[in-house]
Amino acid sequence: MKTLKTIVAIVACFLTAFPATAGPIRIKDLVEFDGVRGNDLVGYGLVVGLNGTGDGIRNAPFTEEIMSNVLERLGVNVTGEQYRPKNVAAVFVTAALPPFARAGSQIDITVSAIGDAKSLLGGTLIMTPLNAADGQIYAVAQGTIIAGGASAEGDGASVVQGVPTAGVIPSGARVEREIDFDFTALTTIRLALRTPDFTTAERIENAINGEFGRVVARMLDAGTVALDIRATRSLSPAHALGRVENVLVTPQTKARIVVDQRSGTIVMGEDVRISRVAVSQGNLTLRIEEAPLVVQPNPFSEGGTVVVPRTKADIQEEPGIGLAEIQEGTSLSEVVAGLNALGVSPRDMIDILKSIKAAGALHAEFLVR
Repeated sequence: MKTLKTIVAIVACFLTAFPATAGPIRIKDLVEFDGVRGNDLVGYGLVVGLNGTGDGIRNAPFTEEIMSNVLERLGVNVTGEQYRPKNVAAVFVTAALPPFARAGSQIDITVSAIGDAKSLLGGTLIMTPLNAADGQIYAVAQGTIIAGGASAEGDGASVVQGVPTAGVIPSGARVEREIDFDFTALTTIRLALRTPDFTTAERIENAINGEFGRVVARMLDAGTVALDIRATRSLSPAHALGRVENVLVTPQTKARIVVDQRSGTIVMGEDVRISRVAVSQGNLTLRIEEAPLVVQPNPFSEGGTVVVPRTKADIQEEPGIGLAEIQEGTSLSEVVAGLNALGVSPRDMIDILKSIKAAGALHAEFLVR
């Protein structure tokens, strides 16, 4: 006998509550500064030194093409019929060029196979130029790959752990070109909130103006606060932001409940409220019994053995929690205590929360992932 509750509760789940506002937070952790941003880089390169786990040349002709180009640049004249190596692989190289990166600084890169290579473990990336969206080369990558997995293969079986066809090279690229951006020429800098909210934006405006003792910031909308650099009387925009980013602000967010149905996780914000409501919940029991019957023909008669299936299925509804009343909660702890008083599992709690939301008694945004 298996209950539906037992079938779905394969993974242990917990009802957790995280406060939406844990206290004052630095402005640098709430906003993005206009102009202070990174840039994505991408390149197409070749990994060598693999232990027979590289691309099959006939299945990945682009690997042969790039290998020929590399060898020709080194002064080696080859043709496609002269080599069929299995220790090379074509890869895409990606990286993020951080803001204010200077020529000569190093950045981390990610290497991913694009052919039928089985593993990049132990391989070495050959010098690969990295381009930005404007087509210009901003960095050059090279180095030994640290693969994120392992694989083993025999004559009759194989095993793979992690993702051996992708890896990283810490500090594997060197910046060759700087982003053409004059940060010192800015007279106004916009602060873009990561989570737009009118109340939080107003608090940021008031906190910055209070820090400087005059009006230097103005809220434009729920996601933007404009900072007047000249009004701050700072030596440069960098000096102004260095003072602004450490100002403490208490953010305000919407009341929200986030549910992960796959794991049964429930996360509640501090501002979640539930009106007085009555809830009844029961469980279904599914019982399936298989008792196949084997029928054989008489001795020396024509025919064959036949298996006749016999299945007995039954569904019963077990007594649930009855009709339980949840008192109105004025704080998160009271809401959690009221829900826990129902005595049901987190997965059943998800269904209850959906029903309470549908009844209009749950005053929060309900997100299901």
